[in-house]
Amino acid sequence: MAAAGVVSGKIIYEQEGVYIHSSCGKTNDQDSLISGILRVLEKDAEVIVDWRPLDDALDSSSILYARKDSSSVVEWTQAPKERGHRGSEHLNSYEAEWDMVNTVSFKRKPHTNGDAPSHRNGKSKWSFLFSLTDLKSIKQNKEGMGWSYLVFCLKDDVVLPALHFHQGDSKLLIESLEKYVVLCESPQDKRTLLVNCQNKSLSQSFENLLDEPAYGLIQKIKKDPYTATMIGFSKVTNYIFDSLRGSDPSTHQRPPSEMADFLSDAISGLKINQQEEPGFEVITRIDLGERPVVQRKEPVSLEEWTKNIDSEGRILNVDSMKQMIFRGGLSHALRKQAWKFLLGYFPWDSTKEERTQLQKQKTDEYFRMKLQWKSVSQEQEKRNSRLRDYRSLIEKDVNRTDRTNKFYEGQDNPGLILLHDILMTYCMYDFDLGYVQGMSDLLSPLLYVMENEVDAFWCFASYMDQMHQNFEEQMQGMKTQLIQLSTLLRLLDSGFCSYLESQDSGYLYFCFRWLLIRFKREFSFLDILRLWEVMWTELPCKNFHLLLCCAILESEKQQIMEKHYGFNEILKHINELSMKIDVEDILCKAEAISLQMVKCKELPQTVCEILGLQDSEVPTPDSDVGEDENVVMTPHPTSAFQSNALPTHSASGARDDSPTQIPVSSDVCRLTPA
Repeated sequence: MAAAGVVSGKIIYEQEGVYIHSSCGKTNDQDSLISGILRVLEKDAEVIVDWRPLDDALDSSSILYARKDSSSVVEWTQAPKERGHRGSEHLNSYEAEWDMVNTVSFKRKPHTNGDAPSHRNGKSKWSFLFSLTDLKSIKQNKEGMGWSYLVFCLKDDVVLPALHFHQGDSKLLIESLEKYVVLCESPQDKRTLLVNCQNKSLSQSFENLLDEPAYGLIQKIKKDPYTATMIGFSKVTNYIFDSLRGSDPSTHQRPPSEMADFLSDAISGLKINQQEEPGFEVITRIDLGERPVVQRKEPVSLEEWTKNIDSEGRILNVDSMKQMIFRGGLSHALRKQAWKFLLGYFPWDSTKEERTQLQKQKTDEYFRMKLQWKSVSQEQEKRNSRLRDYRSLIEKDVNRTDRTNKFYEGQDNPGLILLHDILMTYCMYDFDLGYVQGMSDLLSPLLYVMENEVDAFWCFASYMDQMHQNFEEQMQGMKTQLIQLSTLLRLLDSGFCSYLESQDSGYLYFCFRWLLIRFKREFSFLDILRLWEVMWTELPCKNFHLLLCCAILESEKQQIMEKHYGFNEILKHINELSMKIDVEDILCKAEAISLQMVKCKELPQTVCEILGLQDSEVPTPDSDVGEDENVVMTPHPTSAFQSNALPTHSASGARDDSPTQIPVSSDVCRLTPA
């Protein structure tokens, strides 16, 4: 606890009329009420709780006294100046405490700088402040016992004076603190909230994955995946699992090998290990066969694109064009045209004239929506909390989105203004979803390429149609993808999955950021343009982005396992891969994995469904041109993923390391390349 000097910083919470009841200086049956201001401030990445008295700034005639009778029921007694104005029957009433506080008018002495006043004559002895990281617990008052009060206990067992909230209650303070720490009810005393300090940013990525509170830790689900996953992973420490384990002594004693089971119980809806279903047969080994070596081609040029357009502007042989884009991407000069087709803004079979008419229609529609929020007056916005919240989030995010890119750098950049306006207009387009942090990352490359507000908006709206579930409050899309990724990874390398589970990482939280905004923060800006356009072809299979995750993990498996990385080290290592991944190498590896799976004749039905391979022979990007010289079918000599026995979990939740039993349909899909 620090001495209570004047503290500056961003004020998160401020409440006047917060009293300390001091027993000194008064008669035996009275407490002196020392009025003060309670603040919660952010300063230099630290959260400070600060209380300081107003005794030097108040007219002493307005001081109140509290007297307790033998039954500890609080009643009010006014200072002598006010005492004669009300009868004793009112003082003993239930409402007296609120009524009496409202009759007091505090007279402040003027201050020159707006900070808390300096304290003289020894009166500042009651002031205190402390860092939230030093807080151990908070004890609350019993219900029905007069005004609300809190007692802070610090980790060094220092107990601070009780703070009594005469004007309002302590709920807003608790809500403010819960933005930075997890508060859980003590099993021994329901009035005591135990504190598990953790970084606010990182905590929210986990909170968004939970449907229900686990061990009473999560008070509410916050809709802030951006902050959670963009910033927090680089600051991982042991507080993550301290928070997940909470105050339950049994969870502290559980060995690491059982932590995956604890998470399985705690996280509703995230059940990665599926039970067998009727009609499925069990096999003990799946041979995925040889892993081909894949090479990339050159980007599609403007000349090649033009050759595939007829006289009316229609794209000829769309499948062949998509295969070319998948193989090599697009030259930058072509992106402004081609992305509109890849994202579905322009129909592939449309003529040039039809596209011109469509753009006119969409331009009119866009500016009508933009006018909706532009025409909202300040007075109207004061009564529209959702619009205010959307605007606040957008303004905050725009100011930190790709600011090192020349297109967005500097103050008053027109690119930033367009980002802001497009995102605000999207709130009118989809008001139910509105704006969620992270969406600016998806828009930024689109605006950079389109260099046009209207085209960028409609491309963004189309992209959001694909990504919508990632940003919904329940985040069902994120949970589904993590489950599917685990299924694929277990098929490719059960040993690596088992290692991750032993390090409490079986739920693949470290992939959260990859999936949330499609690798936007993992690759350089220009590389993400290449990666996205390849994924937008929807080749060579459904959910190709999950195979990209597998390819990245394959590249990092050796280091993770050989260096015996634990939970924190895995998160830190994955976070530090940002901007260090070779996009062409990962695309080659992911495609090779897809070809390996397509050729497997006993692929589990679940995997077939994830990759969209069921019910038909699936064409590869080369299926209509014969054996491509860039794909060489050779054994993959040192593949990091080897498909052997796959450990499953028993019905009780315990992991079974016996030879693998994978549910495979008796009507299993047997696929060969076309």
